[in-house]
Amino acid sequence: AQACPALVLPSTVLRAVSRGVAQMKQSPTVSSSRRKSRKAYFTAPSHIRRKLMSAPLSKDLRAKYNVRSLPVRRDDEVIICRGHYHDREGKVTQVYRKKWRIHIERVTRDKANGQTVPIGIHPSKVMITKIKLDKDRKALLDRKNRATKKGKYTEKETA
Repeated sequence: AQACPALVLPSTVLRAVSRGVAQMKQSPTVSSSRRKSRKAYFTAPSHIRRKLMSAPLSKDLRAKYNVRSLPVRRDDEVIICRGHYHDREGKVTQVYRKKWRIHIERVTRDKANGQTVPIGIHPSKVMITKIKLDKDRKALLDRKNRATKKGKYTEKETA
């Protein structure tokens, strides 16, 4: 009689089980390693940082466009939701991708020599209240709109 073959698990899953972590790895092609995730995040190039530096939209904008969040850009108007400067509103003057921060109009501090410097705020801690629309931004909103049905075929063609 032949014995049934033993279940072969990848070493990452075995390590996770031995540590007492119950969750299975979701995708075999994507790493679930904290170390690799952090390295990818902090060494991300500028075009990927743009997407990672997204902010949620306000309730009325969310209802209007059926989109939850957008990458922040220069002339958007935002309200700060967290931290020392919360409830301050202003226009985004700079998106500083290298430092993962955005600079907002009138959110500054005075230095000892009298110079004023902008304070960097992380985009996840703000909410977009007014969007600077151009053709690319409109196309992005249309693409991300969750109300429209997307796909190869329309309902008439499948019926």
